[in-house]
Amino acid sequence: MAKAPPSTSLLLLLSAAVCLTLPAVISAIGVNYGTLGNLPPPTEVANFLKTQTSIDSVKIFNVDPNILRAFAGTGISVVVTVPNGDIPALANGRQARRWVSANILPFHPQTKIKYISVGNEILLTGDNNMINNLLPAMRNLNKALVRAGVRDVKVTTAHSLNIIAYDVNGAPSSGRFRPGWDKAVLAPILAYHRRTRSPFMINPYPYFGFDPKNVNFAIFRSPYKAVRDPFTHKIYTNMYDALMDATYSAMKALGYGDVNIVVGETGWPSACDAPWCSLENAAWFNRNIIKRSQRQGTPLMPNRRFETYIFGLFNEEGKPGPTAERNWGLFHSDFSPVYDAGLLRNGQGGGGARPDPALPAPSTAGGKWCVAKLGASDAQLQGNIDWVCSQGGVDCKPIQAGGSCFNPSSVRTHASFVMNAYFQKNGRTDGSCNFSGTGVVVGNNPSNGACRY
Repeated sequence: MAKAPPSTSLLLLLSAAVCLTLPAVISAIGVNYGTLGNLPPPTEVANFLKTQTSIDSVKIFNVDPNILRAFAGTGISVVVTVPNGDIPALANGRQARRWVSANILPFHPQTKIKYISVGNEILLTGDNNMINNLLPAMRNLNKALVRAGVRDVKVTTAHSLNIIAYDVNGAPSSGRFRPGWDKAVLAPILAYHRRTRSPFMINPYPYFGFDPKNVNFAIFRSPYKAVRDPFTHKIYTNMYDALMDATYSAMKALGYGDVNIVVGETGWPSACDAPWCSLENAAWFNRNIIKRSQRQGTPLMPNRRFETYIFGLFNEEGKPGPTAERNWGLFHSDFSPVYDAGLLRNGQGGGGARPDPALPAPSTAGGKWCVAKLGASDAQLQGNIDWVCSQGGVDCKPIQAGGSCFNPSSVRTHASFVMNAYFQKNGRTDGSCNFSGTGVVVGNNPSNGACRY
């Protein structure tokens, strides 16, 4: 990431009073509803959300007709997602009209479909075919909706914050979209959003990219090392606000600071292979995220309400990858809360998760790399590649054809490269190399020729 002027160290009081100012029950919040695991049927999920929680919207990662039927008549709004692989076909207007006819019209308006997200974090994939067809697909789906008389469903796409060139310890006001994506890709997308009055959707995850020496800054806890923006003189007491303002600054630099922002995903896992994941930390993080969605705003966007979708609704036991991937949920599969996030109507908590003193920040020793463990199957390693490259916040271009680490072209060498990239990104703790037992930490640098680990 681009370097900015160094931050000023400040210790500010963000005490338990922060938690005490949170409402006992939240007025409105969205969640991401993933389905990988032995989870209850959609009809039970819809009834639980409607009758037992203050959750008023869900975001799903497909257009599952069973889920869409289950939410009919509930008043809960639904965000549906076009699978990434369908994007090139939807650059054809006729195919877009067929898609709307098959996936939206049979359910709308009985099911309150609010947005269509065209793919998920497409720029992060590095797939030029999908990237080049993303905006044409968005435009065609919007035209198809208007042609069908549907004007209350907006079309957007969710972006990873890897689109921003920004140092987490630097100035949020210096946040800019990455060169090559800024004017060629993102400016036209933002122009589309302005024209259609649809939101720019981002996935700001402090978990993917925080400084392990300043964990509390990532999870809204004190004591922490604050960041002072030397240009605006704003002081940042948490990483989330800094990420949001870096995004706003990037949009404003292109002339689109007026476009609405929706938080498509954010959250903190309640368990992982590192000490900064706990019930207490997850509860603290998500309760503060909820507070910020209720018109608290940020230093550069004060009093602004951000429509927000927490990741995620359930702990998904069927997900591959590190332990954290199975522990992002607010609820267990029996609907009992993993911890108290203030979302149950009866005020009942769970998990014994009352925010307590902060965890010590782990150290980050050097001279360590993560590689695939001998005995790990190609299927396991391919699962690691798929997860890291889609959700791990890692640039996987080096293992693609023509990349510096494409050769030797094998699942094992590609997996070792991306697993190590994730390991380095997350503080080089042994836990971030676990990958369900398929990774091992080594002391010898596995770099080879132009392929640098």
